[in-house]
Amino acid sequence: MKKLTALTSAVAICAAGMATANDDLQTKMDNPNNWAIQTGDYANTRYSELDQINRDNVGDLQVAWTFSTGVLRGHEGSPLVIGETMYVHTPFPNIVYALDLSNEGKILWKYEPKQDPDVIPVMCCDTVNRGVAYSNGQIYLHQADTTIVALDAKTGAVNWSVKNGDPAIGETNTATVLPVKDKIIVGISGGEFGVRGSVTAYNTADGSQAWRAYSMGPDSDILVDPAATTHLGEPVGENSGTNTWEGDQWKIGGGTTWGWYSYDPDLNLVYYGTGNPSTWNPAQRPGDNRWSMTIMARDADTGMAKWFYQMTPHDEWDYDGINEMILTDQAINGEARKLLTHFDRNGFGYTMDRETGELLVAEKFDPVVNWATHVEMDKSSDQYGRPQVVAQYSTEQNGEDVNSTNICPAALGTKDQQPAAYSPKTELFYVPTNHVCMDYEPFRVSYTAGQPYVGATLAMYPPSDSHGGMGNFIAWDGKKGEIVWSLPEQFSVWSGALATAGDVVFYGTLEGFLKAVDANTGEELYKFKTPSGIIGNVMTYTSGGKQYVGILSGVGGWAGIGLAAGLTNPNDGLGAVGGYAALSDYTALGGQLTVFKLPD
Repeated sequence: MKKLTALTSAVAICAAGMATANDDLQTKMDNPNNWAIQTGDYANTRYSELDQINRDNVGDLQVAWTFSTGVLRGHEGSPLVIGETMYVHTPFPNIVYALDLSNEGKILWKYEPKQDPDVIPVMCCDTVNRGVAYSNGQIYLHQADTTIVALDAKTGAVNWSVKNGDPAIGETNTATVLPVKDKIIVGISGGEFGVRGSVTAYNTADGSQAWRAYSMGPDSDILVDPAATTHLGEPVGENSGTNTWEGDQWKIGGGTTWGWYSYDPDLNLVYYGTGNPSTWNPAQRPGDNRWSMTIMARDADTGMAKWFYQMTPHDEWDYDGINEMILTDQAINGEARKLLTHFDRNGFGYTMDRETGELLVAEKFDPVVNWATHVEMDKSSDQYGRPQVVAQYSTEQNGEDVNSTNICPAALGTKDQQPAAYSPKTELFYVPTNHVCMDYEPFRVSYTAGQPYVGATLAMYPPSDSHGGMGNFIAWDGKKGEIVWSLPEQFSVWSGALATAGDVVFYGTLEGFLKAVDANTGEELYKFKTPSGIIGNVMTYTSGGKQYVGILSGVGGWAGIGLAAGLTNPNDGLGAVGGYAALSDYTALGGQLTVFKLPD
């Protein structure tokens, strides 16, 4: 009945001539037996309606099978499952495997791109990739060197490829892509090299470019209508992407777009966030530095911006705003709203009206956050929507070559890109978090294309009053802006969460544990230690009528860069090597997919 209802609804929408998503992909996402998109669905909820595995039996899980990827760097993202085929990706060199789930995981095809290894030192914070995407019989891979490849899903043959950027000037890729209608939408990495961020749409038929929107620059570059595009309900006005920058600094302004994307088919809007402004030395770029650190809502067909919200004007801490936007329809303050919830690196959890960009909630999702007291919510104030910065923790006010200490959170944020999940049954968000602070010393740096353009030295460590751990896994009420329960972890939780209709929430730990907890109470129900630290995202699917749970393990990413790249200087990895030095006592390099099931 569920499948029939979904099909009937899809036909009705098409008949009405409304803006629809890609029909093939939408149908596959609507079928919970698949895991057809990295985020679970267009809304980024990472929620599965499968309930064969539930809180009463999850403790009986056992390993069903494993698969070695052959690569020993950080494994982010997750496999996709379309029918009885699983698509597995790796970090650089970005190999893609198609596995036959109905034939003991036989390798149907393998695609191994030939990339110049010179791209590796240009990639910030490990050689990760957050996975492939699917639509209309094609698998899309966005490689480290920014080549986008469309592969035939059945054979692995290359249908087309296009270059999205230039590693010679620091442009690389770590993200997945978002298929919408007849386009795929992609971002770019490289904020630590002075790259100017952009989002680009390519036509899925042949890879031709449909539109490109930069994060900062002239109105024609950032695709805004000065009178119609709004920020906190007010028109952005002319030259909004240049008039808060000094001179031409916007041309190397950062604001890269390497995070997660979501899509509302009814509004035909794509949502994503932009990253840090360049350089990390705030004294070299006075002003609000728009539109770095910004949530953006854009028309999927044209790229034109409907609204912006800049979370951290004139960022002084590297609090990239690229984390996922989770779309839900809920009643808030007694009124039904189309909501967007975002857990930012800066430590604030935001709830907004995704149609208008109205700010509804902005609260700290880790109590130790201290760089700002609060976000001003009084609409009559000239500070409306702005975080109120504490002078002691302002790296610019303290000056160049001055070490500002005990800033919470650290640059990797209260949450980095590891995606949260949402359960419509509990109406709670399940959030992997970092419980880490830092010392931050900015210094003057000059720009050279293709060379690091950072301008700060960092050290990271747990808060002084911490329980001793560097992470928490929390349940969050997005309407109230409150933590419902919190589970402390020894290290940051760098894994994407999964919520299911079985009232189970899954996540992984940097030591390598897959954990299952009760969605209502947080009670731990199951754990299993995989061969390497987990920075991948938990997913679930069915094969042969049986539900499975899968997770990639392979320590790395920013938190695990010391292990992944063999670094020992505490200041390397932008401070992460020293902060996570103890991680090597608990795990080692690996690259494996582990799949779990209930006993037969």
